Amino acid sequence: MSSASPLTAISPIDGRYSSKTQALQHIASEFGLVYYRLLVEIGWLKSLMENPSIPEARPLSDSAREYLEGIVSGFTINEAQKIKDIETRINHDVKAVEYYLKEKLALHRELRSMAEFVHFACTSEDINSMAYSLMLTDLRAKVLVPSIEQLISCLLGHAHEWADMAMLSRTHGQPASPTTLGKEFANVTVRVRSQLEGFQATRLYGKMNGASGNYNAHRIAYPDVDWEALARRLAEEFGLSWNRHTAQAEPHDCIAEFCDALRRINIILIDFCRDIWAYISIGYFKQKLVKSEVGSSAMPHKVNPIDFENAEGNFGIANALLDHFSSKLPISRWQRDLSDSTVLRNLGVAAAHCEIGYRSLIRGMTRLEVDSDQMLQDLDRNLQILAEPIQTVMRKYKIEGAYEKLKEFSRGEILDRDKLDSFIRSLDLPDHEKNKLLVLTPASYTGLAAMLARNA
Repeated sequence: MSSASPLTAISPIDGRYSSKTQALQHIASEFGLVYYRLLVEIGWLKSLMENPSIPEARPLSDSAREYLEGIVSGFTINEAQKIKDIETRINHDVKAVEYYLKEKLALHRELRSMAEFVHFACTSEDINSMAYSLMLTDLRAKVLVPSIEQLISCLLGHAHEWADMAMLSRTHGQPASPTTLGKEFANVTVRVRSQLEGFQATRLYGKMNGASGNYNAHRIAYPDVDWEALARRLAEEFGLSWNRHTAQAEPHDCIAEFCDALRRINIILIDFCRDIWAYISIGYFKQKLVKSEVGSSAMPHKVNPIDFENAEGNFGIANALLDHFSSKLPISRWQRDLSDSTVLRNLGVAAAHCEIGYRSLIRGMTRLEVDSDQMLQDLDRNLQILAEPIQTVMRKYKIEGAYEKLKEFSRGEILDRDKLDSFIRSLDLPDHEKNKLLVLTPASYTGLAAMLARNA
């Protein structure tokens, strides 16, 4: 049996859900980590060679620059395997990248003399800090944000489509002042969009300051080089922020912030999944049928809300990991311990569960069909919710005890139209106010909901 088959994958993100996680495979995999490490090593080498205060690192010629860029652009799975083979031999993952790059430089007449400037004055965490930040940058820009934006587009489309569709609200699970279906989708749209802005604004950091964050080796070799400026320039060239104050490892506070921001988005979407699941269960939504699908192995009639359940489950797994990352990664014993290493390797696992959840939720929303009759019947069965507007108009005209009178009249009661109209006519109100209340229905008592939905 082939070990590469999705059927033998231990994790469902590489097995059952592999079709939904393909966009992450070259970013958050071992291949991706090796690629970003190589990118940083080459970036650092170029920075040294382009610095006139380091005369032993000769300036890059066009040929040398093109060769280095070709190592990056031509990096394949086979090339990554060469690095892994070196790692197997020396038992050090970052050093393996250094040795691989030195082997590549040996093939270029000009660059072979620059081999000892590969990984110059570096500790592994100089490379790793930028590599992981670059990985998260690409995960955010190329996978997560596009999926969340597509999800927002679906939410907003439904908010506008159903802006006028009146719906009974439920507070504490009990009938409450009506809203519109579109307004409820608008609420979620705005919440997710707000959190997405924070997620996108989260800065990711890199460091390049040596074994304990003080440029010790750098200063011994070249005391006149502005090492801080050099490190900062490299981070910013990669689109990262530069962390000036670190120990051996960049403290990962930015990764914690990244995870917390993503987790908040997922929490909102879990809330949404559960609401939609409940609306399906009471008949507000039907799901578009796919003739070939089976809803239940025992009950042929069922069309289960599996997309929303799948999304909720994956967001839960993702958030459990994200929560661990944000609480674990900023902690390191003294100037460095290695307990973060295996944890960092799972960043892509959390991102993959997010992506599976987003894909499922988008698919589920495209299959929703509203049962407007069911929603209207539910409104008409709950005339008691009109007690709120009636007592509010009574207050306007200073009728004493307005709230208490409506409480006595309506609390715990199922009202019919005749009983309600009789009560309205008995009130000491101007005729035009009585007439307004007499024609009021739950479906028309939605305030500014439709406008708010359209303006989301």
